[in-house]
Amino acid sequence: MTEIPSPPWRKARRPSAPRTVLSRDLIVSTGLRILDAEGLDALSMRRVAQELGTGPASLYAHVANKEELLDLVYDQVLGEIQVPEPEPGRWLEQLRELVLDATRVFGAHADIARVGLANIPTTPNALRIAEGQLAIMIAGGVPPKTASLMVDRLGLYVCADAFESSLYMNRQRTSGKDVESFLEETFGQIGAFYRALPADRFPTLVAHVDDLVAADDRERFEFGLDLMLRGLASYAAEAGPTSKG
Repeated sequence: MTEIPSPPWRKARRPSAPRTVLSRDLIVSTGLRILDAEGLDALSMRRVAQELGTGPASLYAHVANKEELLDLVYDQVLGEIQVPEPEPGRWLEQLRELVLDATRVFGAHADIARVGLANIPTTPNALRIAEGQLAIMIAGGVPPKTASLMVDRLGLYVCADAFESSLYMNRQRTSGKDVESFLEETFGQIGAFYRALPADRFPTLVAHVDDLVAADDRERFEFGLDLMLRGLASYAAEAGPTSKG
C-alpha cells in the first residue's frame, strides 16, 4: 500500500539514534576517557552516564557504585603494565624495568595513581602485577617475607611519586603555560628562593642550591628506586642461594 505523505505544515520527525547498548567494558572505557581528559575529580557515575547519553541508574546494572567504577578503571590502567616471566639471573633488572614501566603508565593517565593509594590488590591486573613482582624477587633469592613487604613498598613509592607529578601537571594546566615553560619557571623560582635565604641561618642549603634543584623528576625517581633495590639486593645476598625457588 502506498504511504500517505505528511502534510507540509507538519515537521518531519527525526529518526531516533540507535540506543547505546551498555556494558561494563563500555562504562569503564568511557570512565578512563573522562579521567584522561579531565582528571579523577571529574569522574563520576553521573558524568559517565552523561557521556553515554543515559541516566546514572542504568549504569548500576553493570557497576555497583563509584568505588567499583574507580577500581575497574584503575585495573584497566594496570593492564598496560608489562610483567615479565622471572629470570633469576637478572631479577633485579627485571624488577627495575617493571617499576619504571608502571611509572610510565601512571604518567600517561592523569591522576589515576590516587586510586592506588591505600588500595590492596584484589582486581585481576593488580593481582597479576603483585604475583609477578613476588615471583621475580623470590626467584632472585629474596626471602618471601622480605619480598612481600617490598611489593607493598614499591606500590606505595610508584603511586605516591606519580600522584605528586600529577599535582604539578594540574598546576601546569591551570597556569596556561606549556609543560617546559611551567617547570622551568617553577624550579627557577625555587632556586631563587633558596639562594635568597639568609646564609648565616642556612649555610648548607645556600651553598648547595644547584645540587638541590639540578635533577629532573626522572632522575629523582630512579635515584629513590635504586636505593630501594640496592637494599633489597642485600637481603638476597644475606639469605644465600638456599632461599631461591
